[in-house]
Amino acid sequence: MALEQRLNLSVKQTLNLRMTPQLRQAIKILQVSRPELESMVSDELCQNPTLEEAEGMPDAGEYASRTGDIETSESEPVAEPTSNADTGDSTQMEKIDWDDYVDRYSGDFHGSVSGGSDRDDGRTSIFENTAKTEETLTEVLEDELNIIAMSEEERRIGRVIVNNLNSDGYLSCSTEELAFMAQTTVEMIDEVREIVQELEPVGCGCINLRECLLIQLKLQGYEPDDYVIAIVNGQLKELEARRYDRIAKTLGCNEDEVVEAHKIIRSLEPKPGSNYGQGETRFIQPDCYVHKVGDDLVVTLNEEGLPALRVSPYYEKLLKTELPPGDARGYIQEKVRAAVWMIRSIEQRQRTLRKVTESIVSHQREFFLHGVQHLKPMVLKDVANDIGMHESTVSRATSNKYVQVDRGLYELKYFFTSSLKGTDGSDFSSESVKEKIQEIIGKEDPRKPLSDQVIAAQLAKEHVDIARRTVAKYREFLGILPSSKRKRYKDAD
Repeated sequence: MALEQRLNLSVKQTLNLRMTPQLRQAIKILQVSRPELESMVSDELCQNPTLEEAEGMPDAGEYASRTGDIETSESEPVAEPTSNADTGDSTQMEKIDWDDYVDRYSGDFHGSVSGGSDRDDGRTSIFENTAKTEETLTEVLEDELNIIAMSEEERRIGRVIVNNLNSDGYLSCSTEELAFMAQTTVEMIDEVREIVQELEPVGCGCINLRECLLIQLKLQGYEPDDYVIAIVNGQLKELEARRYDRIAKTLGCNEDEVVEAHKIIRSLEPKPGSNYGQGETRFIQPDCYVHKVGDDLVVTLNEEGLPALRVSPYYEKLLKTELPPGDARGYIQEKVRAAVWMIRSIEQRQRTLRKVTESIVSHQREFFLHGVQHLKPMVLKDVANDIGMHESTVSRATSNKYVQVDRGLYELKYFFTSSLKGTDGSDFSSESVKEKIQEIIGKEDPRKPLSDQVIAAQLAKEHVDIARRTVAKYREFLGILPSSKRKRYKDAD
């Protein structure tokens, strides 16, 4: 058998999908929250000299009709062949007739960045435009440390302690770690902690709940032999389960005294730092509103905070001349293209948001008219099929977006719920079932709370086919305790 060398050149042309940076930006703009979008626009205005803010400009509907929709961001994800990805952009830029480009789009980047949406300059926001900055827990405690009588060494250690508290006012590390950070002893840390614990709010700087409650009781004048002190010291688990009979038997007192002690303990603050801010408060602003006008439900987009954008007329004129040489002209062309894409992407975001919201309102009309009990099961596919978009696009369009209706503020994701089959063949949304569970528990006798099995049986009478375990899951989601911990004794509350 003879051996021979051969050189074969095999050329195989393939077509791969690749998302362009512009498409990635459009997708990102679609899914970001309103504050993030405002921040993106602000950053782009700072970085791109060809993009500017303009006031009192015509409606962007004209722009939308002349430039067309960016359907690529709706029908997920359109891509370009990799074979042209590296050279296509630069080649295309060379072929652009910039005089024609500027003439076509000279007045088109003038609309609201939310093309096709409604702007009502006379409408005031129902939310605060600026948030009040509250003092943090650390700032409050440090101010108190500065005015009380103590040595400078104790004050220094006190600052180390208050700067290592969590949002509830408890220590976020051990006393040994605090001693290492303050370059002192554990005994000295404990001495200064006792001072911090008596500052306002009382109970900060404690290690656990028991210590926090005991400090508050001590400052209220209770003695170590009082029943309330004994319960906090060793009966908190029994008290949580409301086993008053067992506590009374252990302490050698009657149930009435235990109930009275429980009322005192309930008046204490288990999280002394929770009432203090952690910095600037951020308010949620709705992305759209739903109003009832006659028999119709009308969707309007919230325009506040989104500036009207356009390409700078100065750079438009500059591109018509021969002044910008070589690299400068290329830089301006690149920035103009980025500005165009930013404006169109934001307009597309707003149009998509409007379509999605209108579809949700159409599917959930009974909810908007009559409340949560009438919320229907709905999934992303229902809206996607209705408006002719991909499910992932609908998911992005509803992520971190909020709608303001007459009955409150809701995240758009709220309206997508799983379904439970009814015994009569009808479907119930999980949110409406949670509402029913909350209503049933709200009407129960607090001395004889209903078990999950009993709640499931009551729901079955309303044609809701639900298992006990599902009731328990929904109850926990609502933050409602089990029946054993909801039980009330006499005047405990």
